[in-house]
Order: sequence, then C-alpha cells, then structure tokens
Amino acid sequence: MTAKDTGVRHLTDAVLVRADGAVDEESLAYVREKVAAALDRPGLPEVSGEVRVVKASAHHVELPWWAGADLQVGEDLVVVHAREATARELADRLHDRLRARAERVAHRGERARRASTPPPWRGGPER
Repeated sequence: MTAKDTGVRHLTDAVLVRADGAVDEESLAYVREKVAAALDRPGLPEVSGEVRVVKASAHHVELPWWAGADLQVGEDLVVVHAREATARELADRLHDRLRARAERVAHRGERARRASTPPPWRGGPER
C-alpha cells in the first residue's frame, strides 16, 4: 500500500491507517471510518500519527485482530491498543478507546484554561 491510499477521509493527511498481514480492504475501510468518527470532534487539536491493523496468520489464535494507534493530539501523545476476534469488533473497540482518549485530551485543555484566575474568595479579582 502506498501512503496516498492509506489516509483517512475526514482527518488530515497526517493520520496514516495501514494494514499488516492478511487484512482485506473492506475491513480496513471500516477501521478508517471508525477512526475518523472517533477523532472528528470540534475543539480537538491537530491530530497526526499512525494506526496499524494486523491480522494474525496463525489459525489457532483466539483473538487474531490487533490494532495499535500512536497519535499526537496537540501536545499530548495518545497510545491505544486493541485486540479482538473480528475486524468489526476491533474497529468498534478502537473507536471507543480513541474517543475516550480524545475527550480526555480536549477536556484537559479546557480545565487548564479555566483555572487561570482564582475566584474572589481566594484572592482573585472582584467582579
């Protein structure tokens, strides 16, 4: 696969979704959609990085699908791993974990901005 074939539709070109092993195009497209949905949030800083999807070639593996995401979200590094039995379950689990981490990053920035001035009862300016 070339780099131009692996970009996610709604995200910047800086996020790369790629496959290793015997991953079919339909499964990879579904993972791309779920990653884009997880990171398509207003107020989220610029996202860059890589999402890898791997299917184990051994037939006796109980959970053959694995995904790992290493993303730079603003100044924060977001690392997410998931392992599931099917590609759809993997994409759904990856979506849930990415969404939770993105929410945490977004709210961490809001908390830092709100705490810039103390309230009046703690010596802050009077209104």
